[in-house]
Amino acid sequence: MSGSSSRPSGTTAELLQLCGGYFGAYVFTGVLVKYFTTVRAERMSDIAYLFNNTLGGTLLALAIVLALRWPRHLASLRSASWGALRFPAELLWIVPSGICTAVVIPTTTLLYTLPISVMVAMVIMRGSIIVVSRLVDELQIRQGVLDKRVYHEENLAVVFAILAVATNVLLAPLGAWIAARGVTLPAWLNVSTKGLGGSFDFFHSTLAMTILGLYIGAYAIRIYIMNYYKNTRAKGVKLDNRGFFAVEQIAASATMVAIGALVCLAPALWGATDPRVVEFGKAVRAPSLAGILSGLPYGIVAFFSVFIFMFAGRTATFAGLVNRLTSLLAGVAATLLAHFVFGLKLPSAEDWMSVAFILVAVYFLTRAEQRRTKELGLAMRIDTAAVAVAGAAAVPSPAVAAVPVPRRR
Repeated sequence: MSGSSSRPSGTTAELLQLCGGYFGAYVFTGVLVKYFTTVRAERMSDIAYLFNNTLGGTLLALAIVLALRWPRHLASLRSASWGALRFPAELLWIVPSGICTAVVIPTTTLLYTLPISVMVAMVIMRGSIIVVSRLVDELQIRQGVLDKRVYHEENLAVVFAILAVATNVLLAPLGAWIAARGVTLPAWLNVSTKGLGGSFDFFHSTLAMTILGLYIGAYAIRIYIMNYYKNTRAKGVKLDNRGFFAVEQIAASATMVAIGALVCLAPALWGATDPRVVEFGKAVRAPSLAGILSGLPYGIVAFFSVFIFMFAGRTATFAGLVNRLTSLLAGVAATLLAHFVFGLKLPSAEDWMSVAFILVAVYFLTRAEQRRTKELGLAMRIDTAAVAVAGAAAVPSPAVAAVPVPRRR
């Protein structure tokens, strides 16, 4: 095995710190969404909140990376040129990753504004990232980019994570079946009795399938690029994700400004009358300071999310699971907090079942992390021994200088 085994890797403690920050920021993000779109006296539409929240989060992320000069931390292996201009070759991957980020952010909200089951949309969006992460590992292993194998514990965690995100779909038919037999379930369980009738009708909608395809495709490219960057750093060089994050954010911000401008000009240029386009134009012309400030936790989420996805020494499968499962738990916690603060509904029975599956997935991830840290520790000991042997061989003593060193086959 050669490659990332000799690269410095993050510790479990560092990973837990990232998860803690991600969880906390995500909880605040989830509570603020419910406040601005459900509780607040002057409720915001989904589109208006999307604009203001994204603007606030983007401005915070940009302010931090520019103030701290994070772009200078971009570790380049080689340079590329465009005419007389020379630049780090990594920009050829990171800029497209930023463009994909700019596609992911609005399509997430747009899916919820379409005539599509929110329950099914959430399952597809969350589940697709877990599956994509596993496929990225498989592809990069075959390409020789990733020199680690995916443990069977990670594969088992994938299965339970998919069960966790699919609990609403799994329980919906059961709730309808129980209701059809005249059984009344307790209200506090909050189990849907409508079944899945019509939940998958969006598959016949060209617009819905286009937006869903853009979301999954953009996220897949982004996850591949993040892991390609992580897995191709030079041996012995500590992975520093600050440069990657900074360039990606700059590219994403520029792309979102361009997309936003086109949407705003769409009514005048092409006579667009879609209510979402009109609502977005209104939000741009009358930004809300409170809405922009609501994006600050979202901006913090972006840091932790990327750093978890790109955590050193781990597979895309593992990092993607940690990212998604943390966000799922944070979503349940946000719902619980919103109940106590705003009097909204408690988490449903499906949410609590999801938590149960998440805990099982976390158990397998813990087992995988234990194996990985042992593997990385062994690799470091082997590397240290190799350096010592090489050093001794470089300065042979007269007594052993003539002894031939056998070659490894």
